[in-house]
Amino acid sequence: MSEVDNKTKLNKQPHKQPMPTQDPQVRIKNFSEVALGYTEEDAVTEALRCMNCKKSPCRQGCPVEVDIPAFISRIKERDFAGAIAKIKEKNNLPAICGRVCPQEAQCEKYCLVGKKNEPVGIGRLERFVADYEMAHGDGKAQTPAPPTGKKVAIVGSGPAGLTAAADLCMMGHDVTVFEALHTPGGVLVYGIPEFRLPKEGIVKREIAGIEKMGVKIRTNMVIGKVSTVDELLESGFDAVFIGTGAGLPYFMDIPGENYNGVYSANEFLTRSNLMKAYRFPEYITPITTGKKVAVIGAGNVAMDAARTALRLGAEESYIVYRRSEKEMPARNEEIEHAHEEGVKFHLLTSPIEILADEEGRVRGMTCLRYELGEPDESGRRRPVAIKGSEFFMEVDTIVMAIGQGPNPLVPETTPDMEINRKGNIVADEATGKTSKPGVFAGGDIVTGAATVILAMGAGKKAARAINEYLATL
Repeated sequence: MSEVDNKTKLNKQPHKQPMPTQDPQVRIKNFSEVALGYTEEDAVTEALRCMNCKKSPCRQGCPVEVDIPAFISRIKERDFAGAIAKIKEKNNLPAICGRVCPQEAQCEKYCLVGKKNEPVGIGRLERFVADYEMAHGDGKAQTPAPPTGKKVAIVGSGPAGLTAAADLCMMGHDVTVFEALHTPGGVLVYGIPEFRLPKEGIVKREIAGIEKMGVKIRTNMVIGKVSTVDELLESGFDAVFIGTGAGLPYFMDIPGENYNGVYSANEFLTRSNLMKAYRFPEYITPITTGKKVAVIGAGNVAMDAARTALRLGAEESYIVYRRSEKEMPARNEEIEHAHEEGVKFHLLTSPIEILADEEGRVRGMTCLRYELGEPDESGRRRPVAIKGSEFFMEVDTIVMAIGQGPNPLVPETTPDMEINRKGNIVADEATGKTSKPGVFAGGDIVTGAATVILAMGAGKKAARAINEYLATL
């Protein structure tokens, strides 16, 4: 079908093709994926909403530089294998990105269709073709460039590390990824719940594709303990990329945070996701979820924790947030799904003390009500406490989801590498270069906790810079 033919058949519907999902009352009783994906007809119908604009503004919103109009044009022609091949020229984790990338704040933000109507569902289409490839095996194997003889160590197998590893492998370099945990994937396996990102069918298969290229992944390798960055360089690696993420949980520093029943979101989600607590006793990782669970925060991690709590058997699950819903940093889709599933929102509210029974188990928290003042440096209206508004909220489990900081182990064991006051590695935004020659960094360890796709973008930029650096050796 020619481009002219496509234009005459443009679908001018104002809204995206709806994403089929599990019924909310069914899905809160299982950990199966909520979104069920497009059919072929759904995908073609949605692709026909794309106007194939000459300037392709959507591309400027993609951190990994995917040629979005080109892959959508192939979907219009029902060339699904060609569509995934086009995506994989730039992105080696399309099934993951199609599920968890915040497209509404990235590529879809710039879509011209979205000026008057809903933007084209770019993420949904990416997911469709990635899933089509997995179901039909139509993907063409990528062939790396001839070997360069250069060796690169990647520290951390999260989205930044995996992207850097895949790109460097395709450039012909010998790449080894060192992962501290027993399973590769970083935040993809320990942080994001199964109902948003299936581990066996999606994450493991995407990582297996990277291994097939020739990338070697070594698990249970805690860099900073078994070996330092300096020792990696001394042992034959020509360059090192650090992508160790933001795994250090933050707490509020209020009385009672050490009582039994208070979790960091990192621990709560890692136990459930990576260690399969939701399948206890098949997996011997118990996790105690009481009848009433309060999750403090309103980002994607908070929504994940609140929705996980319901699936683990909580009778009531609350989001407790000191601003209004308008200021929530979570994706709209995650907020909508939480509402559908029965999560209750206590807004303009924040705890000031956690209370326990005589055995030290959480029985509730004293909260304060807030009103919104002037915008702060984030652009969101600042919460202002209302004097005398204290009240008691009965809960028996509390999950702190107020952000996390950089994993300190590698920075602390690499003394001549510059870090900032927050403990993040200082690295050039365009190249990932650190103050230490031959050492590059990217993702949450540099930026602080951000998104999967931004970490991938950092890994891609660093891979180019590492390739240029290796050419000088």
